Amino acid sequence: MPSVPSGRLPGAGPTLRALQLAICCLLTSSVPPGAQGQVFPLQVEPQDPVLPAGGSLLVNCSTRCPQAELLSLETSLLKEPAGAGPGWAAFWLVNVTGDTRVLCSGFCNGSQLTGPSSITVYRFPERVELAPLPAWQPLGRNLTLRCLVAGGAPRARLSAVLLRGAEELSRRPAEGESVQFTVLAARADHGANFSCRAELDLRAQGLELFRNTSAPRRLRIFALPAGPPRLAAPRSLEAGRPWPVSCTLDGLFPASEARVQLALGNQILDPAVTSHGDRLRATATAHTDQEGTQEMVCSVTLGGQSREARRNLTVFAFLGPVLNLSDANVTEGSTVNVTCAAGAGVQLMLDGVLAPAPGEPARLQLAATERDDGRRFFCNATLEVDGELLQRNATVQLRVLYGPRIDQAKCPQRLAWRERTEHVLQCQARGNPAPQLQCLQEGSRVEVPVGTPFLVKLHHNGTYRCKATSLRGTHSLLVVMNVQARSSGSVNVIMGVLAALGAGAVTAALIYVFGMQKRCGTYHVKQPPSPSVPLTALQPEEPAGLQPS
Repeated sequence: MPSVPSGRLPGAGPTLRALQLAICCLLTSSVPPGAQGQVFPLQVEPQDPVLPAGGSLLVNCSTRCPQAELLSLETSLLKEPAGAGPGWAAFWLVNVTGDTRVLCSGFCNGSQLTGPSSITVYRFPERVELAPLPAWQPLGRNLTLRCLVAGGAPRARLSAVLLRGAEELSRRPAEGESVQFTVLAARADHGANFSCRAELDLRAQGLELFRNTSAPRRLRIFALPAGPPRLAAPRSLEAGRPWPVSCTLDGLFPASEARVQLALGNQILDPAVTSHGDRLRATATAHTDQEGTQEMVCSVTLGGQSREARRNLTVFAFLGPVLNLSDANVTEGSTVNVTCAAGAGVQLMLDGVLAPAPGEPARLQLAATERDDGRRFFCNATLEVDGELLQRNATVQLRVLYGPRIDQAKCPQRLAWRERTEHVLQCQARGNPAPQLQCLQEGSRVEVPVGTPFLVKLHHNGTYRCKATSLRGTHSLLVVMNVQARSSGSVNVIMGVLAALGAGAVTAALIYVFGMQKRCGTYHVKQPPSPSVPLTALQPEEPAGLQPS
């Protein structure tokens, strides 16, 4: 409500009160004409000012009327006179906290003058804040973000702007303290910082654009498929034995931020987790000593949601097979007992012979012979678990000690070799332990190498005793080596052939000479000594049974 003027005209009395009432009624009336119809407006400076809340303002009321009287400022604000003079008066307005309207008033030649002005107060928002975001936002769904702008004036000049990083996404007038924005959650929004900026635009009033930005909030986007993960685990698990298990889930975003838990019964496993694209894979090693049925669980958690896969598996004990010999090293002719044993419910087969019943041992007994040296006994164990047959094998080797033997099939007893030819005496001996084989000539004790090439000479002719020796005895075999010298028979045959060829050549020459002399009319025949071709007897055939060179 406007205050009344503080000044009073001399001798006004009741007339002043009437004027006061008239001023109150004419605050918004137009300026009446002055003397002789001339109009003198009442000016207010500054006109329609804008100032910050709580600020001070100097208002000047002035007119060109030469008889201006009672210049005053009508306002509800606290005012202080700042000076006056002919046709003007100034007033200080202090602690202006809200928009208001002031009115300068006065009289000119008995007529009232008025001049209004509007004061606009601006203030910055007390608080600009982006409301908390959800911990995780599903991918592809709309997200509503609320920008809180508390305080601030004038509201008509105040806007709220939604930012993603430094990028402006949307803006709206800040009509109320809460301004809402809607965005569609995309992969690019994951990990982005969102903030709200309040803008107070007073550029039309000759001031600036004032901005205030909230603290950023980080948005996390996720995608989780509807189906459960794929759990790869065995149907059965042997107690105390480690087995690999894995859990895989596709369609995760971001897969690297998902949490995986693998558990076997009450045992939490320690998986190794890897991610590639939208796929997550966890691998671990499971083992337990507790027999029976247990549950394997894989749980993948992302964005506050989980997907689980469960599987029951049977934990069993598979003992054996344990294969034993009564003695692994025996002498020839000894009795050997072979035993194969395993746990309950295990069916055994020893060298093709089934045990009497599951859980019972399999047994064999034999008299060790030379043929059993190095023999391997094989035991197969079979256990059925949840309809699945599990098998294990065991082997053991028997060593039989026996004396040396020379194999006659691999060591010929009669040999026929020619002198100065290279041959190998092929003889082999067996035994356990392995024997040493040596062939010595009877009488001279000349040794012939066995199994390696050597040059045969005449002194190798004779009978040899080949002896195999080991810790378990000796065994001998006689070998007759017939070494044939390079005989003259072959030379005589060659000389005879050469003599025959020479005789033929001489005969041909005589015929040629005789013919030439006959054609000349006179010729003499000279009797050359009669050539003779010596005859040589053929060598008799080699006796049967000898090995030719």
